[in-house]
Amino acid sequence: MIGQSYHANKHADLQALAAQVVAYAEERIRLAPPLDKPLTETQLRERVGQTITAKGLGGLESMRLFAEDLAPSCLSTDHPRYLSFIPCAPSDAAAMFDLVVGASSIYGGSWLEGSGAVYAENLALRWIADLVGMPSGAGGVFTPGGTIGNLSALVAARHTARARAAAGVRPNILVATEGAHSSIKSAAEIMDAEFAGVPVDAGGRLRGPALREVILERGPEQVFAVVATAGTTNFGIIDDLASVAEVCREFGIWFHVDGAYGGAGLAAPSIRERYSGIEHCDSFIVDPHKWLFAPYDCCALLYREPALARAAHTQKAGYLDVLTEAPEWNPTDYSVGLTRRARGLPFWFSLTVNGTDAYAAAIEHTLNIARYAEEEVARRPDFELVRARELTVIVFRRLGWEAADYHRWSDAMLADEFAFVVPTTHAGETLARFAIVNPETSEGDIRAILDSMQEWEAAGSNAPGAGE
Repeated sequence: MIGQSYHANKHADLQALAAQVVAYAEERIRLAPPLDKPLTETQLRERVGQTITAKGLGGLESMRLFAEDLAPSCLSTDHPRYLSFIPCAPSDAAAMFDLVVGASSIYGGSWLEGSGAVYAENLALRWIADLVGMPSGAGGVFTPGGTIGNLSALVAARHTARARAAAGVRPNILVATEGAHSSIKSAAEIMDAEFAGVPVDAGGRLRGPALREVILERGPEQVFAVVATAGTTNFGIIDDLASVAEVCREFGIWFHVDGAYGGAGLAAPSIRERYSGIEHCDSFIVDPHKWLFAPYDCCALLYREPALARAAHTQKAGYLDVLTEAPEWNPTDYSVGLTRRARGLPFWFSLTVNGTDAYAAAIEHTLNIARYAEEEVARRPDFELVRARELTVIVFRRLGWEAADYHRWSDAMLADEFAFVVPTTHAGETLARFAIVNPETSEGDIRAILDSMQEWEAAGSNAPGAGE
């Protein structure tokens, strides 16, 4: 009788918690997200206190603490006025299916344990590979983010270069521009590889002639990979991929393209030609959690010849023989790491629900909003574009402002929960920057933020949301 009562109470508690979790998730997805704002550690300690106790707080109280105290101190990256860094705006389908993935307890590292999940993830990877123009045999894996994706690709590149090198030669030089993502230099440091920088042209692009000079200077036999960028984070610049690919083919050097942010633009017919040459890459990454409407964390890593990556990454141990000796596709053979969740499933589900045409239309819409933002900045006499927009990043200056003005304005907008637009720097100058990847961001949002810069100054720095 006691046992029956205990299990009945436990079941009732679980039902109540499930109802509260589902209700919270449904409201969060259905309603416009609040921007919210960060709190200090002291403020959180006062509001939340110690939550981990010997007896536990129970499901309902723990959920209340999260919903009322913890979640509001986390910025909503899918808010339409969250325009800093690179936002994350998952589709409703992707956000909802993330709940399913979490509840399903799927291990996504091997075909043996998660064949259905791996099959679905590979369908999503194939769609991306087709956008890039990679051959039918291309394949890869979803990693936690672009940093691990880049690192994994470069580990495979060096392993391949060393296997092919002449006796006594151990290629250890990675070539990219100073404008490449910070994860590229980080990967070189982790790998204890040497980084060789290539000067960019007047438009900030890596081009073949300059690359060729650096490779010849350092010795082609010493270079294991060249990294080009398809959409830099700070400006959205796409390198001259065709000329870079030509140089890599000339010297037989691995050609990696970092498209973490900008690679999603391959799905937009209006700008596809800007990526000419990307089809020659040996490896490629794009983060669906950036501009392909998936939740964190999700990076698609693809290889032209997956067998080369498998040779570099497969971990061997007696208990793993059942996996490593099998012919099936095991995702953990293609990146750094062994244990993995099926992080590509929410992206696959959203693609399946909405169709690829809807993805192309959503990306085209954000391009249109970015075009409007560029035009709106250009038409205002107190603003000045720093350079022409290429994708959906707009960098501009407020004439007469110094670094402190940008920071005070940005801080005031966040404190007012009006918008999140942090400054950036370029060539020693502090500037304003919009990164637009959310289809919910509107022309009105752009006007309101620009208006706030003028009205904030006119009102003596006290009106961050006056233009709303």
